[in-house]
Amino acid sequence: MDFLTIGLLGAVALLLLALLFVTLRRRDGEAAEALRQQLGLALGQQAETVQRVERSLREQEQALSKVVAERLERTEKATGQIVTDLRERLVRIDEAQKKIGELSTQMVGLQAVLSNKQARGAFGEVQLADLVQNILPPQAYEFQCTLSTGARADCVLKLPNPPGAIAIDAKFPLESYTALRAVPAGDVAALQAAQRGFQQAIRKHIGDIRDKYIVAGETAESALMFLPSEAVYAELHASFTGLVEESYRARVWIVSPTTLMATLNTVRAVLKDVRMREQAGEIQKTVGLLLDDVRRLADRVDKLKIHFAQTEKDLRDVDISADRITKRGQRILDVELEEEPAALPPPGGNQK
Repeated sequence: MDFLTIGLLGAVALLLLALLFVTLRRRDGEAAEALRQQLGLALGQQAETVQRVERSLREQEQALSKVVAERLERTEKATGQIVTDLRERLVRIDEAQKKIGELSTQMVGLQAVLSNKQARGAFGEVQLADLVQNILPPQAYEFQCTLSTGARADCVLKLPNPPGAIAIDAKFPLESYTALRAVPAGDVAALQAAQRGFQQAIRKHIGDIRDKYIVAGETAESALMFLPSEAVYAELHASFTGLVEESYRARVWIVSPTTLMATLNTVRAVLKDVRMREQAGEIQKTVGLLLDDVRRLADRVDKLKIHFAQTEKDLRDVDISADRITKRGQRILDVELEEEPAALPPPGGNQK
């Protein structure tokens, strides 16, 4: 029972007592007795009401306690699960932060590599070597191949004629590309200067490859310039289409890692086709030799058949002779001798 209900019941009881006191003083004994009975009855009913209210409040309190306990239990479980999930996520965040730190370190190292021209060249050569080795068989290429002119290509693809050997040289014009990307927006003069610098760098690489790695009678009529950056390749084809057309006229094909991969797959298909043609010729040669063997075998079988036929005839003749001998012997055995046979003449003498 709460304090509000108790206070109300107390106030009602005090009021009833006050009325009873006043009534007793004003009326006589019989009326006071009747009033006392009515008050007693009212108080009894009020007590029953108070008891019912108490029972109802206790039941509500128990139900509320049960609901609160269940909700507290669910809340505790949910809170525990949330804490567990939060711990797992914090662990993942820590691992991600470690990986980000490692990646940052690697990016700093890569930036240091790319800032050096020689190291940048080595980076392009390593990427080129990885692509070539992952796609082509070892006998189809050669790294750091020196041509008859003394020029040394980063890689030479050994293809049959035509087209012949194709030289690949890795170039990475990072300085001019970085200067081009660093131009502030709206600075037309700086943009034009950076574009000229980028074009000069690419044009110089195209000329060097054309002059060094396209050798008549030794290599194919074209060569490849490998750009180890998709961003530089995309910028070149998006904003400098005229320069790309110049490379076509110079027979220098500019490739990125993605396009080089496609080119190498085409080369592998060509090599496979060549091997199949070579194997087809070898198969035809072997089949010709096999047919010669079959013809010789047929001749020998014919000869063996002739021998078998002669042998069969000889066997038949032997059978005939044996049969005659047998029959004559049988006739001799069947003859009945009636008189003594004449004495045989002596050897070398004449019988008279």
